Amino acid sequence: MPRQQPLPPARASSWPGPLQHAPWRTALAAGLLALTGAAAHAADTIGTVDTAFKFIGRDHDIIVEAYDDPAVQGVTCYVSRARVGGIKGTLGLAEDKAEASIACRQVGPISFPKASVKPQEEVFTERMSLLFKRLRIVRMVDAPRNTLVYLTYSDKLIEGSPQNSVTAVPVDRAMPIPVKK
Repeated sequence: MPRQQPLPPARASSWPGPLQHAPWRTALAAGLLALTGAAAHAADTIGTVDTAFKFIGRDHDIIVEAYDDPAVQGVTCYVSRARVGGIKGTLGLAEDKAEASIACRQVGPISFPKASVKPQEEVFTERMSLLFKRLRIVRMVDAPRNTLVYLTYSDKLIEGSPQNSVTAVPVDRAMPIPVKK
């Protein structure tokens, strides 16, 4: 049996390891997390109702979710929408239907933590397919009637759907809605 030569002593590499001297990686990861957190607000799932049995994967269902308006304290929007089940739906590869319903309600005293709200602003968005389809909720201010109007619709990269749903939350006239000019 030939005699093995001992390995040369390990020397320090001039190339930094994955956790050494890479502050740009940390900054990039923090930036991506901040962007994803700012782009979407988490919804609270209120409940689901099965609409069709799927042998493998999640059943087709209707989900009801609650979204608190980030710019208007005391307003919550309830959205119901269909979700595709099966293997593709479970893996997030299926495209959900463009149908959704919305009902926004005053659930507490209404206040505006920010100094003002935009006359029209997208307040929530949620992915309905892997890449291209999104459910959107837009808040509009009807200043003459002192009312917040919420519209939900879906869109794709190329074309959206004309299906939509609208709801309104009147605000007491003693508190005019501060609209950003």
